[in-house]
Amino acid sequence: MLELEERVSHLDELMAQLIQTVDRNSREMQRLYERAEEHSQRADERSQRAEEHSQREMREFKEEMRQADERSQREMREFKEEMRQSHERFEREMRQSRRDSDKKWGELSNKLGTMAEDLVAPSIPRILKQVTGCTAKISYSAVRVRKSEPKNQEFDAVAVCQNYVFINETKSTLRAEHIDNFHRLMQRIRDYFPEYQNKQFIGAIASLYVDQTLVQCGENLGLIVLGFGEELMDVLNLPGFTPKLF
Repeated sequence: MLELEERVSHLDELMAQLIQTVDRNSREMQRLYERAEEHSQRADERSQRAEEHSQREMREFKEEMRQADERSQREMREFKEEMRQSHERFEREMRQSRRDSDKKWGELSNKLGTMAEDLVAPSIPRILKQVTGCTAKISYSAVRVRKSEPKNQEFDAVAVCQNYVFINETKSTLRAEHIDNFHRLMQRIRDYFPEYQNKQFIGAIASLYVDQTLVQCGENLGLIVLGFGEELMDVLNLPGFTPKLF
């Protein structure tokens, strides 16, 4: 009987310990559950904050993109306007340049039209001295001399020095056919100047710029070739050249 009571008492102790253990475990589980809930809540809050941050960053990014697009469009409009103004300015400058160029060409054309008067005529005494040795005073000199016999013909410059009659033709741009035509004219020159039948005629063809091949061409025909140089018109023929007498 005593042994039975001892067993019952022992079972009661074990039951009490079990109850304590279960209670303790229950409280621990409750504590763990509460901590898990708290952790989950904090995680949700962090996730919410992260989402809000992400959304805020997305809104800021979209705003930056919008501003960048507006800035790009504004810069493109400004660039197009600048290009338009530049194009208009270029066209104005081109029109002005063409007007200036036309004016200069007109002035040059007028200048070339008086080249015999302005360049060749003042050089004649020096040219005659160089190629003929004539040092006497020019007894006659004229530009744009017109002759009607044997047919209408204009001579750009004519000068007489002692026994020589200097005949000049001036071209703005000299070509080989000009030299040939002038040489043929010089072969008939006495028909135009019967008053100088007792004198020798020499021919000189002039231009601002004369290619060396044309210099040689004129020299081969016995013509003096003149080009713009340091002293108005310079003789371009080789040293020792003697002009043909017509």
